[in-house]
Amino acid sequence: MNEVSIPQKLSLAERCERIVAAPLFSQIIIGLIMLNGIAVGLETSTWVTERFGALLGAINQMILAAFIAEAAVKMAAHGQRPWRYFASGWNCFDFSIIALSLIPAAGPLATLARLVRVLRVLRLVSAFPELRLLVDTLLRSLPSMFHIALLMGIIFYIYGVAGYFLFHEIDPTHWRSLPIALLSLFRIVTFEDWTDIMYTAMESMPWAWLYFVSFVVMGAFVMINLFIGVVLNNLEEAKLRRLDELQLPPSQTEILRELRATQESLARLQRRMEKTEQGAAQ
Repeated sequence: MNEVSIPQKLSLAERCERIVAAPLFSQIIIGLIMLNGIAVGLETSTWVTERFGALLGAINQMILAAFIAEAAVKMAAHGQRPWRYFASGWNCFDFSIIALSLIPAAGPLATLARLVRVLRVLRLVSAFPELRLLVDTLLRSLPSMFHIALLMGIIFYIYGVAGYFLFHEIDPTHWRSLPIALLSLFRIVTFEDWTDIMYTAMESMPWAWLYFVSFVVMGAFVMINLFIGVVLNNLEEAKLRRLDELQLPPSQTEILRELRATQESLARLQRRMEKTEQGAAQ
């Protein structure tokens, strides 16, 4: 029987790569992020901070050390090219939060340091692939949203100027100037008691409902649905791109990893067969 060669000892980069790829690693990081969020929330209670302030500070330092270790392991997984860690935008996002977390929690920057602790909760976005997909979709939707926002701005401006000339004398509270008129239109498009503004205008102009109803249809129903349609369209495209990425051929690193796993399995099988043959010979 041919002898199966036992695989060589794994390098540091390969060990770190296995650690990063392990589901337990990401689960621990998610747990630490959630623990950080709970600790930051507890710091808003004076009763808790007076009695457990030192414990919360120790938890904060422990979580920060864990995040620094996580970044170091991910960099080490790239071997002699640790800068490839920054090729991922999500890694850059995580590293920025870690760097900001090093701001001292005392002195004039104490408030900023507390705010950065809250930002650590945002790392949950990078920890869950589904949330990353949604954020990527929103970012890819920004160019299309810009054109929709531009069209909405034109509609706001037209209705704002028209509303000023029509209603600034009968309802100066909501139409006395163009900025106030635009603010009133924003209130209307969010449906915040917009009927009160309409009824006030209708007391002097019974046909004023045409102005308000047409703006609600244009500003709320049409534009908001356009925003939703753009996001859904980009979400479908992002899902298709993700499926294409999953169907890509395996990389050289993945092939080597599978080869080592196969060699280890063959080596274990050979040892078992040798023990079986030795037992049968006895």
